[in-house]
Order: sequence, then C-alpha cells, then structure tokens
Amino acid sequence: MQLTEKDPASEVHVISLGSDVVQETLRKALSMGVAKAVQLKCDAVPFDAFAVGSALAAELSAGGYDLIMFGKMSIDGANGATQFVVAELLGLPLVHACSKLEISGGQGTARREIEGGGELVKFSLPAIVSIDEGIARPRYPSLKGIMAAKKKPIEIKPAQLGDVRLTVEKMELPPARAAGRIIGEGAAAVPELVKLLQTEAKVL
Repeated sequence: MQLTEKDPASEVHVISLGSDVVQETLRKALSMGVAKAVQLKCDAVPFDAFAVGSALAAELSAGGYDLIMFGKMSIDGANGATQFVVAELLGLPLVHACSKLEISGGQGTARREIEGGGELVKFSLPAIVSIDEGIARPRYPSLKGIMAAKKKPIEIKPAQLGDVRLTVEKMELPPARAAGRIIGEGAAAVPELVKLLQTEAKVL
C-alpha cells in the first residue's frame, strides 16, 4: 500500500489460496485499501510447494502484474519455497527475504540481511520479491475502511493445484522432558548429586 501511495495510478490485488477461513484475511486487506481480493479455494492447503506455486502462477500469469510480493514463508508449511516455484514458472527474477524495498521508474532496489552484513540488490520489473518480517509496520484499517470492505466482493475461484505429489504423513510433538528433581541444598546435597550422576545420568 505504501508503494501505491507513491504511484496513484497503481493498485494492489491480494490473492490467497485456501479454504473459506482465508476470507477474513482478505476482508482485512480490503479494509486497508486493496482494490481486489481473490480466493483460490481448496479444502486444505497441500504441503507440496510445487502444487501451491502452480496454482498461484496460473492466476498471476493473467494479471499482467509489475510486482508480485510474497511473505518469506507461510506459517503452516514454513518451507519458504512457493515463491521460487512461481518465479520459475513465470520466468521472473526473484529477490528473497527483502528487509527494505524501493520501486521507481520500472526499477527496484532491495536490501537483504545476510550473515555479517547486508546485501543491496537492483532489479528490473516485472519481478517477484519475498518480504522479511519487520519491513514495514502494519497499518490499522479505519472504521470507514472496515465498513466499506464488508460490501466489496471477494472473487472466488477453484485452486488449480494439479497433481499433489508431496504429503505430510505425520506431525508430532517432541518427547516430554523428565521432571526436575530437588535433592537438597548446599554442601549437604553434593554426595547425593554425585551418586545420581554416576548411577542415573552415567556421566561420571
């Protein structure tokens, strides 16, 4: 939205792939001034980044977008691969994990944080960027924007996922840690502590 404020002729479209639960997020985007919201509907988002990226690329290819923005990774999958799939399928350059971004005259400049410093990247539009957390402060929608968003339509389309070749078979929590034990205080506890280190922990 900050970029469109510098270029009033431009507008922002938001696309989200998922079940109807994503509509709340799309409504929030509309309340902030987004011009168009699209839901690529599927009952469950697959873990397969190629399937998700293919569906997004199919939708984005018809939009004629100058700049396509992703988060660095999704909360649910956390694989950080979807934007790379989309960039490859659309034949566009990708700048990953931008901490700063400026667009002017069909050119972009981005900063990436790397180990020990920063990296400055320049690129031509159209392009894809993924955004690092903290690049901009989230804005709060106005009451007027919230009321207007309730009347704006969300375009709903079936997600063209194709063949899903990667599935998650199981997710589990790490084993619970054993409860701690208090064996005494001060010097009086040392003999018992040494005994436990020898017999239970077996580190002595």
